[in-house]
Amino acid sequence: MAHTAYVFDAYGTLFDVHAAVRKHAEKLGPDPQAFSFVWRQKQLEYSWVRALMHRYLDFWVLTEQALDTAFALFPAADRSLRADLLNAYWTLDCYPEVPQVLTTLKHNGAKLAILSNGTPQMLEAAAKAAGITDLLDEIFSVDALRTYKTDERVYELVTTHFRVYPETISFQSSNRWDIAGATAFGFRTVWMNRAGLPDEYPDLAPVAVLGDLTGLPALG
Repeated sequence: MAHTAYVFDAYGTLFDVHAAVRKHAEKLGPDPQAFSFVWRQKQLEYSWVRALMHRYLDFWVLTEQALDTAFALFPAADRSLRADLLNAYWTLDCYPEVPQVLTTLKHNGAKLAILSNGTPQMLEAAAKAAGITDLLDEIFSVDALRTYKTDERVYELVTTHFRVYPETISFQSSNRWDIAGATAFGFRTVWMNRAGLPDEYPDLAPVAVLGDLTGLPALG
């Protein structure tokens, strides 16, 4: 096996962050897609700001705060759906190819792990709902460090646990900024560019860019 472990970001990589809004789209209001995009963007923005300030709040709190901001920015959205949207976030749909790709990698002898900004409780619930818990060797959460990606200590959680050098880890994320951070740390990185976005960090390039996880086992 070329790599000691395949490590995956969770939200946007394994789990569809827009599934919660999509589940309630008909009731939410006139522009559910834009609402979902703002919810996600604010969630990430708050994590970066909190990390820079060294004023940690866990990812579930940031998820709630980001949702409240989305409601404030979309006054036509039905606020009575707040609890339903938050409940749905605990059991986000995984992308269709995820179970089979993880199963293939596992059968090939790889160790599999999640490395995410999410809290341990959020990640365990999402993995259980997706039916992938038994395929995972570890779930790493930034909560252990009380900071967020792209702090290099987050990526170091993986190498410390497995007692390996960074280059033996294949790290997959749909977030280009996360790929940049992991590349700077020394991971072999694969960008899951599901949305066909432009490359914003050309000096910190991944070894491969894929539209989804399907082609990952073939990369070796």
